[in-house]
Amino acid sequence: MNKVHVKSGDTVVILSGRDKGKKGKVMEVSPKEGKVIIDGCNIASKHVKPRKKGKPGGILKVETAIYSSKVMLVCPKCGKPTRIGHKILTDGTKLRMCKKQSCGEAF
Repeated sequence: MNKVHVKSGDTVVILSGRDKGKKGKVMEVSPKEGKVIIDGCNIASKHVKPRKKGKPGGILKVETAIYSSKVMLVCPKCGKPTRIGHKILTDGTKLRMCKKQSCGEAF
Protein backbone atom coordinates (compact mmCIF):
# COMPACT_ATOMS: atom_id res chain seq x y z
CA MET A 1 0.00 0.00 0.00
CA ASN A 2 1.45 3.34 -1.08
CA LYS A 3 0.71 6.60 0.71
CA VAL A 4 0.43 10.03 -0.87
CA HIS A 5 0.97 13.18 1.20
CA VAL A 6 -1.94 15.10 -0.38
CA LYS A 7 -5.69 14.50 -0.38
CA SER A 8 -8.45 15.40 -2.81
CA GLY A 9 -9.46 19.03 -2.37
CA ASP A 10 -6.03 20.21 -1.15
CA THR A 11 -4.40 23.22 -2.80
CA VAL A 12 -0.91 22.44 -4.09
CA VAL A 13 1.91 24.15 -5.97
CA ILE A 14 3.87 22.36 -8.71
CA LEU A 15 7.62 22.17 -8.02
CA SER A 16 9.02 21.05 -11.40
CA GLY A 17 8.12 20.65 -15.04
CA ARG A 18 6.58 22.98 -17.58
CA ASP A 19 3.88 24.09 -15.10
CA LYS A 20 6.37 24.93 -12.32
CA GLY A 21 4.97 27.48 -9.87
CA LYS A 22 1.30 26.99 -10.77
CA LYS A 23 -1.22 26.52 -7.99
CA GLY A 24 -4.24 24.29 -8.29
CA LYS A 25 -6.71 22.11 -6.43
CA VAL A 26 -6.20 18.33 -6.33
CA MET A 27 -9.11 16.70 -8.15
CA GLU A 28 -8.07 13.05 -7.92
CA VAL A 29 -5.42 11.00 -6.10
CA SER A 30 -4.08 7.63 -7.27
CA PRO A 31 -2.00 6.13 -4.42
CA LYS A 32 -1.27 2.94 -6.36
CA GLU A 33 0.56 4.92 -9.06
CA GLY A 34 1.70 7.73 -6.73
CA LYS A 35 0.10 10.36 -8.96
CA VAL A 36 -2.37 13.21 -8.62
CA ILE A 37 -4.54 15.16 -11.08
CA ILE A 38 -4.59 18.92 -10.53
CA ASP A 39 -7.30 21.23 -11.85
CA GLY A 40 -6.01 23.46 -14.68
CA CYS A 41 -2.44 22.10 -14.64
CA ASN A 42 -0.47 19.64 -16.80
CA ILE A 43 -2.87 20.05 -19.75
CA ALA A 44 -2.55 17.69 -22.74
CA SER A 45 -4.37 17.55 -26.08
CA LYS A 46 -6.45 14.44 -26.60
CA HIS A 47 -7.67 13.55 -30.09
CA VAL A 48 -11.18 12.11 -29.91
CA LYS A 49 -12.92 10.28 -32.71
CA PRO A 50 -16.70 10.67 -32.99
CA ARG A 51 -18.18 7.41 -31.67
CA LYS A 52 -21.95 7.91 -31.88
CA LYS A 53 -24.08 9.60 -34.48
CA GLY A 54 -24.35 13.30 -33.69
CA LYS A 55 -21.45 13.24 -31.19
CA PRO A 56 -18.63 15.48 -32.42
CA GLY A 57 -14.98 14.48 -32.41
CA GLY A 58 -12.03 16.82 -32.20
CA ILE A 59 -9.18 17.85 -29.98
CA LEU A 60 -9.95 18.09 -26.25
CA LYS A 61 -7.81 19.68 -23.56
CA VAL A 62 -7.56 17.36 -20.51
CA GLU A 63 -5.63 17.41 -17.24
CA THR A 64 -3.14 14.56 -16.98
CA ALA A 65 -1.63 12.93 -13.91
CA ILE A 66 1.58 14.19 -12.30
CA TYR A 67 3.76 12.43 -9.73
CA SER A 68 2.87 13.45 -6.19
CA SER A 69 6.54 14.02 -5.36
CA LYS A 70 6.50 16.99 -7.75
CA VAL A 71 3.83 18.86 -5.79
CA MET A 72 3.87 20.56 -2.38
CA LEU A 73 0.88 21.32 -0.21
CA VAL A 74 -0.05 24.98 0.35
CA CYS A 75 -0.97 25.77 3.97
CA PRO A 76 -4.53 27.14 4.14
CA LYS A 77 -3.62 29.38 7.11
CA CYS A 78 -0.40 31.10 5.95
CA GLY A 79 -0.77 30.48 2.18
CA LYS A 80 2.81 29.25 1.72
CA PRO A 81 4.02 25.91 0.30
CA THR A 82 5.00 23.69 3.22
CA ARG A 83 5.93 20.20 4.31
CA ILE A 84 3.37 18.38 6.41
CA GLY A 85 3.81 17.34 10.02
CA HIS A 86 1.40 15.22 12.04
CA LYS A 87 0.07 15.96 15.51
CA ILE A 88 -1.71 13.27 17.51
CA LEU A 89 -4.26 14.59 19.98
CA THR A 90 -5.10 13.00 23.34
CA ASP A 91 -8.29 11.43 21.96
CA GLY A 92 -6.24 9.64 19.25
CA THR A 93 -7.16 11.77 16.24
CA LYS A 94 -4.38 12.75 13.87
CA LEU A 95 -4.09 16.30 12.48
CA ARG A 96 -1.90 17.59 9.69
CA MET A 97 0.10 20.69 10.58
CA CYS A 98 2.23 23.30 8.83
CA LYS A 99 5.99 22.88 9.36
CA LYS A 100 6.75 26.60 8.89
CA GLN A 101 8.06 28.17 12.11
CA SER A 102 6.02 31.30 11.58
CA CYS A 103 2.76 29.35 11.19
CA GLY A 104 2.76 25.94 12.89
CA GLU A 105 -1.05 25.71 12.69
CA ALA A 106 -2.95 22.43 12.39
CA PHE A 107 -5.40 21.96 9.53
